[in-house]
Amino acid sequence: MTVTLITGANKGIGYETARQLLALGHDVWIGARDAGRGEKAAAELGARSVQLDVTDDASVAAALATIDAAAGRLDVLVHNAGILETGLDGPTALRSFDTNAVGIVRVTEAALPLLRRSDSPNVVTVSSSGGSFWAVTNPDRPEFSLPVALYAASKAAATMLTVQYAKAHPGIRFNALEPGTTATDMTASFGIGRSPEQSAAVVGRLATLGPDGPTGTLQDENGTLAF
Repeated sequence: MTVTLITGANKGIGYETARQLLALGHDVWIGARDAGRGEKAAAELGARSVQLDVTDDASVAAALATIDAAAGRLDVLVHNAGILETGLDGPTALRSFDTNAVGIVRVTEAALPLLRRSDSPNVVTVSSSGGSFWAVTNPDRPEFSLPVALYAASKAAATMLTVQYAKAHPGIRFNALEPGTTATDMTASFGIGRSPEQSAAVVGRLATLGPDGPTGTLQDENGTLAF
């Protein structure tokens, strides 16, 4: 059985990704900052839960230790936890980068020993084409006019981390993705987006790549994107 950890999975795209991967037979761990919400989501889906705050080193270490003790390895890691803030000041920048970029480093570094024990390790980062220079400078793209500077910058960092990890660990697949504009709590103020179920299918496609699948890419549902 494929052992899978999804961060920020008690709602939105993470929750729907968990549902879809469970249907494919994965042993899914829902990582949630709020333990109670994670347990509730896991109970609804038939998954397992673990308290995991990507901004807290101790929480991350404890979560991966729990999975290690229960499963002894990790086959799929989905970096889904993220925040979107529209302010532009120092404290907001620190929060945005701590969650959207530094959190990826914390969780990846803690997960690497478990991923190395997998026969087919796979890491997927829910990033954004809002962090693509190509997209935000293209007037024909929706990212061109979105006022989300810190979100875009932190997601650019998330995608670059994906590329760098892919280069450093050729035995593990690392890919970032643009899931599509999705109606979640995070985007409620914009009043835009499709269902989390549709976007989760994009995550699921990359999360189920075989050993011959690509690595070090930024993709959406149509394939590789410019960065």
